[in-house]
Amino acid sequence: MNNVLVEKIDEISVISINRPHARNAVDGPTATLLADAFREFDADNTQKVAILTGTEGTFCAGADLKAVSTGNGNRVKLDGDGPMGPTRMLLGKPVIAAIEGFAVAGGLELAAWCDLRVAAQDAIFGVYCRRWGVPLVDGGTVRLTRLLGHSHAMDLILTGRGICGDEAKQMGIANRLTNKGEALSGAIALARELCAFPQKCMRSDRLSSYEQWNLSIPEALQYETELGREVIKSGETAEGAKRFAGGRGRHGNFNEI
Repeated sequence: MNNVLVEKIDEISVISINRPHARNAVDGPTATLLADAFREFDADNTQKVAILTGTEGTFCAGADLKAVSTGNGNRVKLDGDGPMGPTRMLLGKPVIAAIEGFAVAGGLELAAWCDLRVAAQDAIFGVYCRRWGVPLVDGGTVRLTRLLGHSHAMDLILTGRGICGDEAKQMGIANRLTNKGEALSGAIALARELCAFPQKCMRSDRLSSYEQWNLSIPEALQYETELGREVIKSGETAEGAKRFAGGRGRHGNFNEI
């Protein structure tokens, strides 16, 4: 059985964790496969957006603790890939999480690594590893705090409780909610929207948003301008201006871009 499945739907790569017998918990070899799959996506010029999901109704239950006893546990080193695989990467293109069932412990960290999260109403997010003394080592303490704010992040990190539905959306961990069983189709629809935009500009703005965390305000503003100038030099902005002048895409009509 392939523990990671990759399906290309036009310009969208759907990368699925495929260990349903373990609620898609990730062991060491699976983490390596996940990291490799995202590296391949990032290098493939035909692909614009990736979707991370899990098979058979579960996103990911975290690291596979049982695998530790067999020597297949997750790699926890200061260098290289993260224990769950891609969590130390900053890709050049967007990734959307399509979440059904549990996205807990390391699975929550994978979801937080993604740019956007589309979740079924009954999908459960939580730091379930709190009860086992397993630390967050895939960016959870960093990304949850930045995504949700310190108060909401502490609520999840300290208590380990699960949240779902409207609370998950209100906190900000879920960007979109769908009916049960429709998270993947919702994520694909969102990915198609992103694929339709001028890509150099969108990727430049995305990169600026990530890189600004490490910079002072003046440095961040300068870097944003540097990236923006490269977009303008590419001709993508002039092409968009011509479309606007020709009457397309006005009044918030994103179907005419």
